[in-house]
Amino acid sequence: MSVVESVVRRLPEPLRKVALRHRELVKFALVGGTCFIIDTAIFLGLKTTVLTEKPVTAKIVATLVATIVSYVLNREWSFRTRGGRERHHEAALFFLVNGLAIGINSVPLWASRYLLHLQEPNVSRLVEEIADFTSAQIVGTAIAMAFRWYSYKKWVFPEADFRPRAKRSYDSDDDEQALGHS
Repeated sequence: MSVVESVVRRLPEPLRKVALRHRELVKFALVGGTCFIIDTAIFLGLKTTVLTEKPVTAKIVATLVATIVSYVLNREWSFRTRGGRERHHEAALFFLVNGLAIGINSVPLWASRYLLHLQEPNVSRLVEEIADFTSAQIVGTAIAMAFRWYSYKKWVFPEADFRPRAKRSYDSDDDEQALGHS
C-alpha cells in the first residue's frame, strides 16, 4: 500500500469523497507545495549569498529549478491520466506556460523593489526582506499558481482520462461512477 493510499484510507468519509472528487487539484496542490519549498529554499539561498544585489535573478533561477521538478511530478502524478498530445509537444507547452508564469511570478517582486522602492536605503533591511518574501513567494506564487492550474488543464494536458487510471484500494465503485471512470 502506498503512502497516498494509507493517508486517504485514514481520512473521514466526507473528506475522503471530496479529496477523491478533486484528486487532480489535491495532487496539483501537493506538487505545488513541494515546489514552493524548493523554490523558497533556492531563492533565499541565492538572494542571501551569491545574488544579493539581484533578487529578481535569484527568483527566476529558483523558479526554473522548481519548474523542472514540477514538470516531472505533474506529468507523472497530478495529471497522469490526462494527455492528448505527444510528449515533446506537451513538454514544450508546459515550459512555455511556465516561462510565462515565471514572468507573472516575478512582477510583484519587481514592483516591490523598483516601483515602490522597498529596498535599502529607503527602508530597513527587515522591511526589505519581508517585502521581498511577501511579493515573490506569496503574491507572485499565488497568481502564477492560478495561471498554471488553468493553463495545464486547458492547453498542456487537455484531454481528461486519456490514459487509464489504476484503481486504488481506497476507490469505491460509487467514486468511479461519480468521476466518470467506470
